[in-house]
Amino acid sequence: MQPSSDATLEAATQWVRGARRIVVLTGAGISTDSGIPDFRGPNGVWTKNPAAEKASTLQHYLRDPELRRLAWQNRLSAPVFSARPNASHGAFVELERRGQLLAIVTQNIDGLHQVAGTDPERVIEVHGTVHWSRCWGCDDRRPMQSTLDRVRAGETDPPCELCGGVLKSDTILFGQSLVPEVIDAALDAADRCDLLIAAGSSLSVFPAANVVPRAKSAGAKVVIANGEPTKMDRFADALLIGPLSITLPALCTTPV
Repeated sequence: MQPSSDATLEAATQWVRGARRIVVLTGAGISTDSGIPDFRGPNGVWTKNPAAEKASTLQHYLRDPELRRLAWQNRLSAPVFSARPNASHGAFVELERRGQLLAIVTQNIDGLHQVAGTDPERVIEVHGTVHWSRCWGCDDRRPMQSTLDRVRAGETDPPCELCGGVLKSDTILFGQSLVPEVIDAALDAADRCDLLIAAGSSLSVFPAANVVPRAKSAGAKVVIANGEPTKMDRFADALLIGPLSITLPALCTTPV
């Protein structure tokens, strides 16, 4: 797909300048410049290794101790724990600084919006966070690094310290129910915004992708920024195709 024209970017930038209640929907594509690979892109984790998707399926994770042991070892060297925010994350911090940001609805589990400086109260993590572990049995929740310390000390499949149950990352796996209150908050934000920026997402995973048509039906302008076409391009008032770490700062950091 061809890069966006200067005229399209300028039009979208003008909408950003005039907006007062901006909601941002982000996907894995905004974190690839931070060294975190996406899942479904051309160089995605699951594109290159479809078998890796098995570890992200709840029923396999719960019933297969060997799969869990491998998952815990992989977490020890996962790039998400050393990644730093990039210019895309910083662009949305600028929107908040100017008082325009209503919320960030993110499909990402990396926590980089908060590290970049976005108020955690404005970040709606629809798929959870990798920075905490949670017991599937009793729901006990603890910082992930404390659990990884146990793995480093020799526990290959650390059980819950309270009930002995299976521990997992506090993220939503395939086959696991989403948290209704979180989804409600995301859709409520979409209903209230006057501009939606969807960035770095294929917009193919529901219900998070529903934020786009919800915002459109509420009368908001919709800007979709991505490196390739998405499933929701028909709802876009402007399509911005190109490197996000260049496109998003140009879109968001122009003074109002």
